[in-house]
Amino acid sequence: MTKKVHPYIPNTVPEVQNQMLKEIGAESIMELYSCIPEELQLKEDMKIPEALTEYGLRRHIESLLSKNISTNEYLNFLGAGCWQHFVPAVCDEVNQRSEFLTAYAGEPYEDHGRFQALFEYQSLVAELVDMDVVNVPTFDWGQAASTSIRMAARITGKKKVLLAKTVSPERAKIITNYGSPELEFEFIGFDKDSGLLDLADLKNKADGNTAAIYFENPSYLGFIESQGTEISEIAKAHGVILVVGVDPISLGVLAPPSHYGADIVCGDLQPLGMHMNFSGGQAGFIATRDEEKFIHEYPSRLFGIIPTVKEGEYGFGDVAYERTSFALREKGKESVGTQTALWGITAGVYLSLLGPNGMYELGQTIMQNSQYCVKKLNKISGVKGSLFTSPFFKEFIIDFNETGLSVETINARLREKKIFGGKDLSQEFPEFGQSALYCVTEVHTREDLDRLIEAIEEIVSN
Repeated sequence: MTKKVHPYIPNTVPEVQNQMLKEIGAESIMELYSCIPEELQLKEDMKIPEALTEYGLRRHIESLLSKNISTNEYLNFLGAGCWQHFVPAVCDEVNQRSEFLTAYAGEPYEDHGRFQALFEYQSLVAELVDMDVVNVPTFDWGQAASTSIRMAARITGKKKVLLAKTVSPERAKIITNYGSPELEFEFIGFDKDSGLLDLADLKNKADGNTAAIYFENPSYLGFIESQGTEISEIAKAHGVILVVGVDPISLGVLAPPSHYGADIVCGDLQPLGMHMNFSGGQAGFIATRDEEKFIHEYPSRLFGIIPTVKEGEYGFGDVAYERTSFALREKGKESVGTQTALWGITAGVYLSLLGPNGMYELGQTIMQNSQYCVKKLNKISGVKGSLFTSPFFKEFIIDFNETGLSVETINARLREKKIFGGKDLSQEFPEFGQSALYCVTEVHTREDLDRLIEAIEEIVSN
């Protein structure tokens, strides 16, 4: 049987394969696979089609992509971790520059302007969260939260971690998976009326063995956690590091977590100039005070500024590079890959464009739009515009239990009207019954909100 040389798969040339097998001491490729249990081996033909031409492949992919319906065609009120915000054109203009778009990991052979761009991004986020040190971005908020908690565990030498039950379930899975098996996780309950953390439950579970307490503000469920100071006091009483996850776009109108006692702040960068991209464009950040115990536990890269030998000249480069897995693969705090530095540069562009006043106006617009929407929804019979009594930022839970309709049915009928409804929470939070998490941002006009309200009223009335 003649072996095929595949144009897109490396090392398929028989001579190359034989040389590699000889080097590792195997007689055949099948010998390499012999460790796979018999019941897991596929015995039938995979029926892989012949490779298409470049033009044929393009047509095939475009036909698949054309089945997607984007937020350009439909009005969108779906958030829950990937939110629709306006992206200024200059964000795309800068992040598509070749020295940023094609650079890898920030090594010395690259354009050093990238080092400065990342330093500027770190400085802007640090100002936003009112912390001293910010890392080059992680892959997403989930990794940022996971890494922050592992940092806390290394600093304290403790293993127990307390998570708010209102943390995004998907993020909670990432956190527990990332921390297992070394760390032990317990969830803290919440008040069913306000959504706020159950302080009595927290006091019962926090002790001298606790490394970190983690909650998010605004919460995944939209409400604003107003007990930050009380939570911080409980943490400090037991020597626990307080880690708070935050949507950075809220910080134009809300106090940053550092103001109510957070030791580590982490969050998502996607709202800061990144398109939704069918769930792509995700990145996370971590921020701390300028203290050695925190800095040396960052696994990711930190860029700093320092005077050069030439008077008046400054250079940009790594801070404590030896702590990373780039420097010492087997001794790094955690394994760190390419990361998402491009999105850090994008976030830096976004923040530099808006500035403090712009972020304040943006936050005000989002809160006004969402409040208007809830006020109107409350006038619809059987609909409760906001399930919780606590204030909220851009996301809120609509309670449909008294309508007699499921969220699945309501969302299907909304799609018929070219509207994406909120996320069905019946699986993640069954205690809420038929409720959905809706997202309203600065991209929604008064006409958009009225269209949604009229659509929901028509659906629940028929």
